[in-house]
Amino acid sequence: MLIVGGGPAGLFLAARLAAARVHTLVCEEHQTAGDPVHCTGVLSTDSFQRFELPTEATLNTLTAARFVSPSGIAVEYSTPTPLAIVIDRPVFDRALALRAVAAGAEVRSSARVTTLEIGPTGVRAMAGQEVIHARLAVLACGANYSFQRRFGLGLPRTYLQSAQRELPVARAAGLELHFGQDSAPSGFAWSVPVSRPDGPRVRVGVMTSSDAVGFYRRMVSKVADRWGVADQDLPPRQKILPLGAIERTYGDRLLAVGDAAGLVKPTTGGGIHYSILSASLAAEVAVDALGRDRLDSETLSVYERRWRAELGDEFKAQHALRDAVTRLSDRGLDSFFEVARTDGLMPIVRATARFNEHRPLIRALFKHPPSRRILFRSFVGA
Repeated sequence: MLIVGGGPAGLFLAARLAAARVHTLVCEEHQTAGDPVHCTGVLSTDSFQRFELPTEATLNTLTAARFVSPSGIAVEYSTPTPLAIVIDRPVFDRALALRAVAAGAEVRSSARVTTLEIGPTGVRAMAGQEVIHARLAVLACGANYSFQRRFGLGLPRTYLQSAQRELPVARAAGLELHFGQDSAPSGFAWSVPVSRPDGPRVRVGVMTSSDAVGFYRRMVSKVADRWGVADQDLPPRQKILPLGAIERTYGDRLLAVGDAAGLVKPTTGGGIHYSILSASLAAEVAVDALGRDRLDSETLSVYERRWRAELGDEFKAQHALRDAVTRLSDRGLDSFFEVARTDGLMPIVRATARFNEHRPLIRALFKHPPSRRILFRSFVGA
């Protein structure tokens, strides 16, 4: 079994397969698991509980958030228990790698898979100068779609740009999310508090349809005084965010998981939870298929049916909200924030908001008359 990519999806999958006594090789192009860091590293407590994820990567929890509209209208949201957990991604990925190795998998770093060929009797790959043979391959290579193109799996329905960096600061502040054309068109900008032994830090980032670096720098300027950012000129790391599943996540002797399958939250761009979930489902299907020596496309299509059964309605709801919100003008977004402050929306949010499951909240928004009017106006250019 060959896994192309050693991020959370690939490493979690490797541990599950190896525990089922499947001979598993992970090829990771980078030298160190989890580095370079391309995500904000925020996970729900539910993810840790459901998948028994390593807790040693925990840095701090988040219990409150401040949402800021284009004109500066602020809406505060807090919970008595943690909203989410901020993790150290390199530590998190290394812990997953250690688990995979302990289960019996082999994890190779600096081993970029450059060619992948699928034949009737097996898979042949090249990593560096080495030829690798396997019965089944899984694409866990993040937002890199060269192999998906080659094997006719299609591409995500849309993409956004992201840019972010963790910065040392003089003092701690809270989680903020900023919306609007001046903050991040088609997305949002954020500042996430991070607690490290050597002092507080902030992860500043944006997901946007254009000029990610420019909007990142603008967000740093917005929060610099409040946080006491010493060096505002440090360059961010950039990444393409897929927002929407590829057309097909399986083929003959082939599966795709996580970002490589486009399984990312359309609302926030968050991908770790869905990566782990898809890896878990892929492991179940792969173990069964390998055991029966049935590795054809039809047999492996069970994987897509399973993730669609669990996530299909969730994705539809998130895309519906995203399509409506991205059509809103800044004035429309301000109106939405005014509704949140004055028209009974926050009790609905408190009752329905879930970190990994947005559908209950989205359905409630479309049923709430003031919110529904604003969202529907977006389709006529309001």
